Amino acid sequence: MSKPAETELYAPVKSWLEGLGYEVKSEVGPADVVAMRGGDEPVIVELKAGFSLTLLQQAVARQAVTDLVYVAVPRWTGRPGWRAFKGNLGLCRRLGLGVLSVRLKDGLVQVHADPTPFQPRKSKVKSARLLSEFARREGDPNTGGTNGKLVTAYRQDAEKLAACLVKEGPMKGAALAKATGVANATRMMAINHYGWFKRVERGVYGLTAEGLAAFKD
Repeated sequence: MSKPAETELYAPVKSWLEGLGYEVKSEVGPADVVAMRGGDEPVIVELKAGFSLTLLQQAVARQAVTDLVYVAVPRWTGRPGWRAFKGNLGLCRRLGLGVLSVRLKDGLVQVHADPTPFQPRKSKVKSARLLSEFARREGDPNTGGTNGKLVTAYRQDAEKLAACLVKEGPMKGAALAKATGVANATRMMAINHYGWFKRVERGVYGLTAEGLAAFKD
């Protein structure tokens, strides 16, 4: 199924703007759509058959003319389409762009965001998690583009526990925590995220075959 042409978006967008009292013209200078209403600041709408870097670059360039810049794209279909649209919606908000979707079957124009300066909300939880990971990780074991082979502070702690168990044999969690400096040793081995640990007896843990193999690797 081919993408709709940009020209199919123009009539619904023009009708929507005219309903708001604007006079609308297309292809004015570099802008796809320009709308004027009395002495108000002009509204510019960039039309595209889908989100792209080119669309965002064009829309940002129009912000040199007016703060009221929208992008308009065909309405998504299905959950994958909504997820992609939602991601681009967040990006447009960060760029201060308004976002319109056009349902081509009946010309419905929906406003998902108006062009306003975006102030991202900070997440204390995410910030604390990132800073904790940075502080706990020893050295810089990863390179950009790790292909899934990511070394985290959690893995480094697990490796410390495995190394100690290889050297000393099964140990109590408290003794392991003291020997390795991994304060949550008992909890890590009980959760056993990597499948490396097994409970030998109450409070005492040893290595599984997988744990021994991982340590040798």
